Amino acid sequence: MELSQAKYKSGIYIGNVLEVRKEENRALFQVLAVLTHPNQGDLHHPKQIDVPFFHERKALAYLEKAWVPFSTVKPYEGELPDYGSSLKAAWEAACERLRSDDSDWAVKSLQLLQEVRKEYRF
Repeated sequence: MELSQAKYKSGIYIGNVLEVRKEENRALFQVLAVLTHPNQGDLHHPKQIDVPFFHERKALAYLEKAWVPFSTVKPYEGELPDYGSSLKAAWEAACERLRSDDSDWAVKSLQLLQEVRKEYRF
């Protein structure tokens, strides 16, 4: 099976397309690795802290299936990384981006990422 990458919410994942429903612009995607960790907070009000609920967003789990927008599915070129190491690398990259941003949103997001790290156990 050919590897693909797809976006789900604000995360980007490597995995397999299991089913396509073009008329609904969606594909059933099974996660094998994480490229980009999802952003924290409200997706409808990005980078804002004064929202009704500031969401904690974890990456999709290994072998988790999700319906993704078909328009975001692209072929993945390269070696498939191990899920655990890809999750850690994506989490570290997200933290690094946030550390270079002194906004209230970045501070709150970094706090939430520290919390999800406990669940990731690395």
